[in-house]
Amino acid sequence: MKAARIHHFGTPEVIVIEDVPRPTPVAGQVLVRVASAGVGPWDALIRQGKSAVNSPLPLTLGSDLSGTIEALGPGVTQFRPGDEVYGVTNPEFIGAHAEFALASSKMVALKPESLSFTEAASVPVVAVTAWQMLFEYGKVQSGQIVLILGAGGNVGGYAVQFASQSGLHVFATSSSDDAQYVRSLGATTVIDYEHDRFEEVIPMVDVVLDMVGGDTRERSLKMIRPGGILVSVVSKPMPNPNDLTNIRTVFFLAEVTTDRLDLITNLFKQRKLIPRVGTVLPLEQVRTAHHMLGGAPHKRGKIVLSIADVVSPPGNG
Repeated sequence: MKAARIHHFGTPEVIVIEDVPRPTPVAGQVLVRVASAGVGPWDALIRQGKSAVNSPLPLTLGSDLSGTIEALGPGVTQFRPGDEVYGVTNPEFIGAHAEFALASSKMVALKPESLSFTEAASVPVVAVTAWQMLFEYGKVQSGQIVLILGAGGNVGGYAVQFASQSGLHVFATSSSDDAQYVRSLGATTVIDYEHDRFEEVIPMVDVVLDMVGGDTRERSLKMIRPGGILVSVVSKPMPNPNDLTNIRTVFFLAEVTTDRLDLITNLFKQRKLIPRVGTVLPLEQVRTAHHMLGGAPHKRGKIVLSIADVVSPPGNG
């Protein structure tokens, strides 16, 4: 089978397409015939050797995937061969950019019927990240005010949808190009970070969701009410200044599980979520995808690799 692999860390040019043996699932794993696979910033960090998760080289890149179950490892009873699934491969976030991939059975779920394989591959990490930020760490409640930094991004887009549907007052920062899109997802007010300072526009908030970091994040701390929280997926926030000791800060890495994916699936079934697919490329153009992660032009939304032409049965997206 073909796989996008690296033998040493570096620029996108270190990625090579190789023929490697098809893997065999062990206990707790499933073998997925990959239809589509997402490409995210964490893939670039792994390629560069900067990831928080260290895996020995050589390795196959990629975590987000969608496809069909090809084989089951011992002890896996919740899936059957032929099931259409989506999710991620493993806690190391590697192995998906290949024609076949091993995945933990606890990190995949049945694919939403309303989504194509391409759409489904764009969802897992970013949607689960937004879910965890709001509900597991932010513990938001209806009527609260939330500030979403970087709402025009993939995680931010899901965060806006979840927040607006949960009865929150949503203030969001984005570029002017993304402002109308962010409003369409349910943001109460969108601040153009290129021209306006959110401190001059928004009231004090209960929760800040940070997908930006840096000075923007540090400025947002002063807009959080006592007892509020800042949740970041960028990096560990700086220690709170002495006058902000009643504010909590949290940094975490997303944990994609079957249960969390099932929650997301249910929202797609209810037509409450909109997937956001950007540029779609064949596996052979994975280097191009990584250049896009580094700033090369691409369509708004999640970059997805189309790996196999898999046609869902009628009614399955």
